[in-house]
Amino acid sequence: MTVYRRIFEAVFPPPSEASQPTPKATPVLGSAGFEGFSEASFIIDWNTQDNATEQIQWERAWHIATTFLSLPSEGLPPTDSDDDLARLDGKWQKPCTREIKAAIKYLVSPESQGASIRRHQQEHSLLHWYFEEAGLRHFVQYVRPQILKRLEKGNFAQAISSLVTYLERAYAIYLHNLHFYVFPLCPGPSEEHKKSFMFKLTSLFTYSLPQQRINDILGEFIRQRAEVALEAQTTLSKTEQRDLGEHTRVVLWKLQENGLGDSRLQKILAEVMSDMLSKHIRRTYAGEWKSQSNVTTKLRYWVENRFARFIVEVMSILSATDARFKTRTEIMLSDVERWQEIAISRLGILRTEELFDVIVAWKKDSKGAVEDLKRYVTTTAARTHLTNSFSEVLGRRLLQPGAATTAILQIYISIIRAFAILDPKGVLLDRVARPIRRYLRDRDDTVAIVVSSLLADSKDPSPGPDVLSELADEMENSDDVSAQEDDDADLDFEDMEWMPDPVDAGPDYRNSKRLDVIGSLISLFETKDIFVKEFQQILGERLLRNEQNFEKEIRVLELLKVRFGEASLQACEVMLRDILDSRRVDTVIRNDQNLAMSTKGEPYAEVHARILSHLFWPSLHDESFSIPPEISAIQARYEKGFETLKQSRKLTWLNVLGQVTVHLEFEDRSITEVVQTWQASVIYAFQDDDPDGMTEDGQPVIKTVAQLISELSMSESYVRNGLTFWVGKLVLHPSSSSPDTYHVLETLPSSAQRTASGSATTLLTAAAAADAATSAPAPAVRSEEEIMKEKMEVFWQFVVGMLTNQGAMPLTRIVMMLKVVVPGGFPFGNEELKQFLEGRVREGRLEVVGGSYRIKT
Repeated sequence: MTVYRRIFEAVFPPPSEASQPTPKATPVLGSAGFEGFSEASFIIDWNTQDNATEQIQWERAWHIATTFLSLPSEGLPPTDSDDDLARLDGKWQKPCTREIKAAIKYLVSPESQGASIRRHQQEHSLLHWYFEEAGLRHFVQYVRPQILKRLEKGNFAQAISSLVTYLERAYAIYLHNLHFYVFPLCPGPSEEHKKSFMFKLTSLFTYSLPQQRINDILGEFIRQRAEVALEAQTTLSKTEQRDLGEHTRVVLWKLQENGLGDSRLQKILAEVMSDMLSKHIRRTYAGEWKSQSNVTTKLRYWVENRFARFIVEVMSILSATDARFKTRTEIMLSDVERWQEIAISRLGILRTEELFDVIVAWKKDSKGAVEDLKRYVTTTAARTHLTNSFSEVLGRRLLQPGAATTAILQIYISIIRAFAILDPKGVLLDRVARPIRRYLRDRDDTVAIVVSSLLADSKDPSPGPDVLSELADEMENSDDVSAQEDDDADLDFEDMEWMPDPVDAGPDYRNSKRLDVIGSLISLFETKDIFVKEFQQILGERLLRNEQNFEKEIRVLELLKVRFGEASLQACEVMLRDILDSRRVDTVIRNDQNLAMSTKGEPYAEVHARILSHLFWPSLHDESFSIPPEISAIQARYEKGFETLKQSRKLTWLNVLGQVTVHLEFEDRSITEVVQTWQASVIYAFQDDDPDGMTEDGQPVIKTVAQLISELSMSESYVRNGLTFWVGKLVLHPSSSSPDTYHVLETLPSSAQRTASGSATTLLTAAAAADAATSAPAPAVRSEEEIMKEKMEVFWQFVVGMLTNQGAMPLTRIVMMLKVVVPGGFPFGNEELKQFLEGRVREGRLEVVGGSYRIKT
């Protein structure tokens, strides 16, 4: 019978009579059963030369030995039974008589003629037959199903206990007779035969059982023991810890003894401990970002005193229990140091994943996480992983249309500060900041927010949604030094601290020697003209407010002059000087013209002017409307005094930009408000010649919107804004019967009247809403959209003329014609003109036919 045939029959067993060791009877010697043998029934003749006699003697000895060594056709006792190995005699451990010993000796002894003749024939090897009997037949057919059943149904603790017990009993039963009766008679040392047989038996056990299921069970066992040893020691008493450790050592020892240790268990141990290391780091140090971090110190201590100690204990068991298959494994100090570096790398990966949240919480002292991360980014691979991962998170969580520009700028400032700690040379910041800077350049409000924040008051408790208070603080604490790097900085031979650029720096990398948040924001744009123009716009707004202190504006202007040069900010400097000089000029004119008192000695309205140099200021609102005659007279006298003082210059009033302090007297109250000039003109129109503000019939003055537009020569938008403002202040009240009609509230309704009319709540609610709608001051400087719209109105006349004379034209031809006929050239592109013409189409003044525009008739 070949080996392959025996393996096939081990899986698909033949009929029962084919499984017997040898025939129960031979033609010469009669029969013998499994129950026992007569001591005189087998006599060995060592010197026989008859081949037939020798063959009969061999077969008889083979039958006796195989019958003795054969195993019952049933499984092992269950693992939870009380039968131990000492009580398995009779069925599993049969008594060995002299005849059986003589037969075994004849089959295996080198002195035997039969063994000598058949020493090269494997099918006549008693050990080979017994391996097939014990392993390929009994274990595969009976023991293996028992183990599989326990592995599938029980939990991991029961499963590993059953596995160890079944294998321990199988080894004990299979090796008992060999150890006492066969191995001592074999040629050579018995230990060598035992090792060889154990190796084959262990290999059979290992590969006949489901490896994945066993690996899962062993992994779960080691994982739970490791969790207790590494994480939960403080919750257990010393006795419980000692008992648990002893149980773990016993189980590991038995696993190793029964062939399930060695490289398999070491591989599982490595996987489990690697997973435990990552879990410990995430469970213990995730979110621990406080500054002056000692996380790496604690992590190194934990690895050395708990993590490595557990591995040493397990490896000592695996190395010391059985040296059959490998040499002893030693844990060196270099291994512990390598595990500590692996732990630092895992911590760095965690901090890389948390970096965006760390940046967002920078104000809450999350600097410690960056300090931990700094110990990780010491290799090129780690630095590349950090920048790539963080850039991906920025694109997914920050650089989105729904994110506010102020939020993006705030996070960008925190990124600058965090990466200055992480990498002082700025290589990492240069990598991650590029997509942020590119995205901020494409946002229309970036420059306005940066400039507004630079000019904002850092002590203002409510700076507004478009102001970065942190940038204002940075401006307060910054030094007036240039942010521009000297082009020849790398050639400074006197710099004893000069270092070459890092190897992973980009081609356009510039090494900055200091943290410069303001410089980074100012340099967002490729040209300084955009920033200077926006600064001029916002500076004009701030200077025209009723403020007396301009130290903030002067400081920012001086800082920008150092960065951009004085020539670029000459207009801003003139604007600031105009405001400061206006105070002196205003005092001189008022004294020369005696504007403090009227000619009759009566109290006089005070008029103060800010004199602006028209050529240096941005485009300002210049809408005109009628103002009270008293104010016009004062302005005439003021203008005369200015022309006397500045003979070569002429004064032009911009009434729409002024502010007025209004004091109103009513029957039951008085009101003082600082308002815009058109709002003051609107309320002044309700004043009658009667000092009580009544008409001749004793009724309050009533005005309509149309009357106010005509009397004040004011646009409807300004009229309605003024009316809404005074309604919100409970000075005017709209008529309930006539739309767009308003009258003065000389007295507020009493409580009884309010209850009777039922309109008190409506009145107060409308007043509050109107007050909120008109509380913000109107801008003095005209926006780019307003200027473009005004210019487009001029170009509209050219477009009408072209379409009238030459008929319908496509957009590209209209743009080309405007560039030719407009004096100075057409400053807008196709998209701006298309947007303007589409507005005219919506108004019904143009129509589009076949992609061409024409006048709608």
